[in-house]
Amino acid sequence: MSTSKLKIVFIVPGSGDSFYCGNCFRDSLHANALKRAGHDVVVMPLYLPLRDQSFPADSPLFFPATSVYLAQKFFRKKAMPRWMERMLNSEFSLNMASTFSGTTSSEGMEDMTLSMIQGDDAVFQQQVHTLVSWLKEQEQPDIIHLSSSLIIGIAQSLRQAMPRIPIVCSLQDEEVWIDTLNEADAQIAWQGIVDKSRYIDRFITSSQFYKDYVAKRLPQIKDVEVVYPGVETAKYASDRYPEAPTLGFFYRMNELNGLGILAEAFIKLKDADNVKNLRLRIGGGYTSENKQFIKQIRHLLSPYEKDVDWLETYSLQEHAAFYKSISAICVPITFDEGVGLYLCEAFAAGRPAIEPATGSFPEIIGDAGVLYSPNSAEALASAIKRLFITEWEPCCREALAQSAARYNEQVQAAALHQIYTAI
Repeated sequence: MSTSKLKIVFIVPGSGDSFYCGNCFRDSLHANALKRAGHDVVVMPLYLPLRDQSFPADSPLFFPATSVYLAQKFFRKKAMPRWMERMLNSEFSLNMASTFSGTTSSEGMEDMTLSMIQGDDAVFQQQVHTLVSWLKEQEQPDIIHLSSSLIIGIAQSLRQAMPRIPIVCSLQDEEVWIDTLNEADAQIAWQGIVDKSRYIDRFITSSQFYKDYVAKRLPQIKDVEVVYPGVETAKYASDRYPEAPTLGFFYRMNELNGLGILAEAFIKLKDADNVKNLRLRIGGGYTSENKQFIKQIRHLLSPYEKDVDWLETYSLQEHAAFYKSISAICVPITFDEGVGLYLCEAFAAGRPAIEPATGSFPEIIGDAGVLYSPNSAEALASAIKRLFITEWEPCCREALAQSAARYNEQVQAAALHQIYTAI
């Protein structure tokens, strides 16, 4: 395989950096793994700025969320006044938008969602022209990588303007967003992804499970490659474990990601005193729409509040340190996850997992943890007890073995490079 240096442009949506966004962090892993492998990577943000120093932007912000959202709502048939556009795209306005970003529902975002997939309305065309012009003037990439099919409309404009540059697109968890649209708009969105797929040279996803899902949901899409996530293992490595068995939840703190199920299971275990000195550590951040839910979980856990640690804020720079403070990871997600990056990170630290036997979890975890079914508090409590009482040490060893063989950045960078050079 060629080891030639490549210039890769990553086009990635920004989420505001206030919580652990799985897809955003996957983009960070892709870009940083390739940089450390010696490639020239240009990170191009859409919607919101990338604030964290560990995943910096290398271009101006394109498709700024503030002005594009209002333009889709009120200025589709005429140009937005320049003074208004400047005000909306100011640093103050974008910082405010970042504070309120992070919704998991597409309600109110229908026009913008369909615009970014179909790429045929006036607002989109104005924005994509700016992006393509900057790219042609400033960069001459070997590969352009779109981080999600939710922005696949950009591919047609890129292909027309830069026809010899291959375009790669990642697929993961699009249904979590699209299927909250009304039925008619959801059908338009899925069909739009199919229609624009002809401008994509290769699709990439993070698990065999999700590749199989795409084959069933979008059988027209071919050439999907699996590239498992890879982390910078040295950053996570730790052979020191907490004295007390400590469960870790590290993802966005909301109901969809199963924090309520874990809290109920923890209460059951503490009430029965099945795992001596058991502790719970919760991190990953949240946004304003999650505050009421967090309040409910705090109340639920209040009888054992001294045994629960809450990390109130999320920081990408302090991300890896979380895993060194826990004994095992548990994020009992309530949907079929395409891949759980928190698993790959935990494995790098030698921390095993307790997860429902759904989605990609059986494929990703293997023997590096305990799977359970159904995804209920009762079944989870039993699985936690089983891990800590009989299986924790062998699962720790297997977690490290999985990390070394599959979920590290050298393996990931090599797999991406092979795909890029092949096309």
